[in-house]
Amino acid sequence: MRYFIHLAYNGSHYFGWQIQHREISVQQTITQAFSTLLKQEIAITGAGRTDTGVHASSYYAHFDIDKCFSKEEIEQLVYRLNGFLPKDIVIYSIFPVALDAHARFSAMERTYRYYVTYKKNPFVLDRAYRIFYQPDIENMNRCCQELYAHTDFSAFSKSNTDTKTNDCTITQAVWMEKGDLLVFEITANRFLRNMVRAIVGTLLEVGKKNLTKEDFREIILSKNRSKAGISVPAHALFLENVRYPFI
Repeated sequence: MRYFIHLAYNGSHYFGWQIQHREISVQQTITQAFSTLLKQEIAITGAGRTDTGVHASSYYAHFDIDKCFSKEEIEQLVYRLNGFLPKDIVIYSIFPVALDAHARFSAMERTYRYYVTYKKNPFVLDRAYRIFYQPDIENMNRCCQELYAHTDFSAFSKSNTDTKTNDCTITQAVWMEKGDLLVFEITANRFLRNMVRAIVGTLLEVGKKNLTKEDFREIILSKNRSKAGISVPAHALFLENVRYPFI
């Protein structure tokens, strides 16, 4: 049987999702919890990598086991896992899926949000990037439209990754104001390493009027990471949702 896990985590104390040789990761922590409670080695496959310090408000993973759990057994397992796991990881639900359903490869799209504040606010320090100017959101949103016209986002990708292609299809990219916070929301079929944080860093240069829309287009066309803006800090980035055809 194959089961999907719906979970969330605060990534502040983890070196990303993927298991590391020497550092603690979310995947390792969850794998150990499942293996301990189910009393057998369980392999957990996630929806994709998140970088060190990045959070996930809604994340999916799957595991296989030679057992068909009843509804009551699943509820009990979720309860026991939440008692066993550290306080910065929560299991929302576990549910059966088809054997060919895959947490990574069956995902249709992913949505990230990045939070920025230009006002001093001690209550968002751990989840928003503090800047010291008020950016021009209209200019930034005009540049967001440019993202829809391209698929090769090498200019926003971490160098020397093992990806076969840097092509992505972005279907949504927009800046919104939510109280004291500026929120950048972006949806695509896939993302490259550091892609969202590099796009945000570059768009903030647009917001400071250091770059024009034409400059932004030229950066994308250059396919050169050194032409783009900084990679903004990880603590303000959240994986908000992963969409599947069967959920």
